[in-house]
Amino acid sequence: MSNKKSFFERITGSMKMSDEDESDVEAIYGNSKKLNIIEKENPSTHNHNEISENNWDEEAELTCDLYDTPNEIIVQTMVAGVSPENLSINITRDSITIRGKREDTRSGSSINFFIQELYWGSFARKIDLPDEIDPDQCEAIEKHGLLIVKMPKIDKNRETKVKIKSI
Repeated sequence: MSNKKSFFERITGSMKMSDEDESDVEAIYGNSKKLNIIEKENPSTHNHNEISENNWDEEAELTCDLYDTPNEIIVQTMVAGVSPENLSINITRDSITIRGKREDTRSGSSINFFIQELYWGSFARKIDLPDEIDPDQCEAIEKHGLLIVKMPKIDKNRETKVKIKSI
C-alpha cells in the first residue's frame, strides 16, 4: 500500500483512515452526525481517546498555476487568509519557493465541527522554472486572496556591443 498522499489530501491537509481506524472511532464516539477532529496519530502515542484540533508537524503543499507569456513566467496561487508577514517568496534564476502559514483565529478547545475542509497551518511549494528568470526584476501582487508572481525571462539571445577602451 502506498504512503503517497492523494491530490485531495495534499490540498486539504486531510489524511486517509484505514477501515480499522474508522471502526475504532465509531466504537468510541458512536455514529454521530457531528464530526470531531482527531489528532494525526504518531505510532508511538496511539490513543483514540484524545480529540483535538489538527496538530501536524508537516507542511501542506500549496497548489499553484504556472504558465508563461513570451516575456515572463507567472505563478498564481490562493493565499486567502494569510497575512503578508506570514508569507515568504524566495526566487532564484531557476526556481521559486513560496512558504507561509495560515493561522487559525478560532478560540476555544471545545469546538465541534460539522464540516472542516479549510487548511490551517504551514504550507510551502518549491517549483523548478522552465526558463531562467531575472530574480531582481520579479514582482508579487496579492489581490482578493490571489497571489500573482511575475518573473521576467532572461533573453538568452540578447546581444550587447562592448566598447573597447584604449589605455
